[in-house]
Amino acid sequence: MYGLVNKAIEELVVTHYGEDKWEAIKAKAGVDVEVFVSNEGYPDEITYNLVGAATEVLGAPARDILIAFGEHWVLKTASHSYGAMMRSGGQSLKEFLINLPNFHTRVQMIYPKLQPPRFECTDIGDDSLKLHYHTHRPGLADFVVGLVQGLGKLYHTPATATLIDSKAAGADHDVFEVRWTAATA
Repeated sequence: MYGLVNKAIEELVVTHYGEDKWEAIKAKAGVDVEVFVSNEGYPDEITYNLVGAATEVLGAPARDILIAFGEHWVLKTASHSYGAMMRSGGQSLKEFLINLPNFHTRVQMIYPKLQPPRFECTDIGDDSLKLHYHTHRPGLADFVVGLVQGLGKLYHTPATATLIDSKAAGADHDVFEVRWTAATA
């Protein structure tokens, strides 16, 4: 994964728990990288080890950490790093989710070695859709839940994502039922 991901984990931890906790997480994970470079690639194991260590150091389940990280990714990292692309994704949560495949295509122009997940939407209704998540990286379904919740906050449209078909349980890919309510002011 690109360093931007690990930098975002660091920012989330330091913002909510402090620098000391981040240093403890890095030590527990066996990560000796002083500064992650945003556009440099790092082995996926570093990211997984950081999340695993965070569960121990912070005493929180991986699910909670991944959901919080998904929200943070949307509201802080992506909004800051890809601001114009985020704004061009749509005028509503529903539009953004439908346009999500195009978003990753544009991000690949910035990060050419990126191996992004693939998303597609089906069963699109007025207040729900099915979000299909295809990835070669295991264990990130809760991160997607956080992404959807973060997008809901970004669009002032409370949203939930419920995993209804799981790759971990033998399905070809993860499928989420995404539901939202009317946008709030």
